[in-house]
Amino acid sequence: MPKLLVIIGSTRPERIGLPIGRWFADFAQTHGTFEVEVADLKEINLPLLDEPQHPRLGQYQHEHTIQWSGHVNRADAIAMVIPEYNYSMTAPVKNALDYLYHEWCYKPLALVSYGGASGGLRAAQMVKQVATTLKMMPLPEGVSIPFAVQHLKAGTFEATDTVRQAAQAMLDELGRWEKALRQLRESQRQTSTK
Repeated sequence: MPKLLVIIGSTRPERIGLPIGRWFADFAQTHGTFEVEVADLKEINLPLLDEPQHPRLGQYQHEHTIQWSGHVNRADAIAMVIPEYNYSMTAPVKNALDYLYHEWCYKPLALVSYGGASGGLRAAQMVKQVATTLKMMPLPEGVSIPFAVQHLKAGTFEATDTVRQAAQAMLDELGRWEKALRQLRESQRQTSTK
C-alpha cells in the first residue's frame, strides 16, 4: 500500500491546524488508498535551514535533517494541511520544503488549506509554485476550509459535507497520480543512491 505523509504546517500555540490535520489523517486512512503517516512541523521543530551543503547533494550533517529526510523519503504522496498567513504559506512550511530536494521529487501533492474568507487558497497557490520547482505534482483538486474556526467543537474539527466531498475527490485523484508517478519516483530513487 502506498504511503501518504500528512504534514501539519502550523506551529503556533492554540493552532487549529492540529485538529484539522488529525481529522484529515483519519479521513485519509479511512479512504483506504494509502497508509498514512503524520508529520507535525511543531513537533519536528526544524530550525531555519542550517545545512552547510545544498539540499540537492543530500549530504546532511544534522540529525533533524536526516530524520526529516526519512519522513519525506518514505512517502509516495504528500498532503499538507496549511493555514494562510498574510496571503501566503507559513514560514515553517517554506522552511520544511527548502530543507530537501530529491525526497520531494515526483510525488503528488494534495493541499488542505484553511483560513478566513479565502479558506487559505492564496497560501495554497504559493505552495504550488514552490512544489513544482521541487518536481512535485500539486493537484488541482483541493480542500479549502473558509472560517475554519467556526467548525471546531471542543478542540475537534467537524467537517461539513462539502469539505468531506472535496477530501474524497482529492484523495481519489491523489491515488491516481501516485500510481502514474511511481515509475519516475523509482527511477529517481535509483539515481540518487548511485
